[in-house]
Amino acid sequence: MELDKNYWQHRYLEGNTPWDIGYTSPPLKDFIDELEDTECRILIPGAGRAYEAVYLHRRGFKQVFVCDWVDEAFDHLRAEVPDFPKEHLLCADFFELDGVFDLILEQTFFCAQSPSLRDSYISKAAYLLRTGGCLVGLLFAQPFEKEGPPFGGTKDEYRLLFSSKFEIIQMEMAKNSILQRSHNELFFKLIKK
Repeated sequence: MELDKNYWQHRYLEGNTPWDIGYTSPPLKDFIDELEDTECRILIPGAGRAYEAVYLHRRGFKQVFVCDWVDEAFDHLRAEVPDFPKEHLLCADFFELDGVFDLILEQTFFCAQSPSLRDSYISKAAYLLRTGGCLVGLLFAQPFEKEGPPFGGTKDEYRLLFSSKFEIIQMEMAKNSILQRSHNELFFKLIKK
């Protein structure tokens, strides 16, 4: 199975999006609530319906960019926030993006990629962040028995992978995950070296 644009578009058209919880993930909401610089440039890769982007926009963040292969994924964002800048809707391949960002928010994109792309993801995230920029988000805290997506992993595996390009500030079990992901999500905060 090739996890390409056609695969994801088919999933959206079928309504087969079990990763979509319908609102901003509580650990990310708490992180966003602590952000003060409403001018920082934020990228949300694999944004899907972009609940985090809606939440950020409503809190006054005007430099939020969302990226997804599937344009239909942005329909929710367009409906909820009609004044969201159209030029911030990046219907593109994350691995081909350019730009400089202060923060990348990770919510289900990393785990949707084949593990063979993890080094490429880390390199691309580092490329897109300014020096000292942050990569923050959630990762599954254990491998899965069946083939993904999603693809899980372990804290030790993630630490080893990310430490090549990032200083690990925090990587611990999320305290306020949704019930279905309780005790299976690591909240992480990394700073680009």
